[in-house]
Amino acid sequence: MENNISMAVIKRLPKYHRYLRELLDKDVKRISSKELSEIIGFTASQIRQDLNNFGGFGQQGYGYNVEDLYKEIGKILGLTRTYKTVIIGAGNLGQALANYASFGRYGFELVGIFDKNPKMVGLEINGVEVSDVEGMDNFLEKNKIDIAYICTNRTGAQQVADVLVAAEVKAIWNFAPVDLKVDSDIRVENVHLIDDLLTLSYFLKEKGE
Repeated sequence: MENNISMAVIKRLPKYHRYLRELLDKDVKRISSKELSEIIGFTASQIRQDLNNFGGFGQQGYGYNVEDLYKEIGKILGLTRTYKTVIIGAGNLGQALANYASFGRYGFELVGIFDKNPKMVGLEINGVEVSDVEGMDNFLEKNKIDIAYICTNRTGAQQVADVLVAAEVKAIWNFAPVDLKVDSDIRVENVHLIDDLLTLSYFLKEKGE
């Protein structure tokens, strides 16, 4: 069923998951779609439609059990297992990702960091030693990596991606400012920071700021 669900719906699921976690932390037991809409910013109708793609989960006159809904969305998002991840590029961005504690809490286990700069190799970041990128292919093949974060410059990103593809890494989170060419069965999520910044610039211009 999930194969027929739109990307827009899938993109909204992490937001539901995050807000439900906050409600759990406040010891909220149940919530209606109307109450959830006031918190999360989507309409109540949109929330019901989104969740109905996966079975609904709500009860007429009761709403949603917050803990149950949080767990169910976690299952839909694949958060019932651990994912092995690596970072390629140990510069400022790579280090920031390595130090981001929430990744580990959600099951994204950082098992390797790689860089070509000899000054970076051997340093330890959040308990993981930076290794020379020259030995990355062997590491990837031995450790069956699920997700790789590319934090290199644009000139080296495609070459890194080619190594990842050859090692059968399943997904790539790409922070390099370039669109990668990879096999269609490998999932790539691009984070082009300058694109987002230019979008903000557009809206500021429209407001006359």
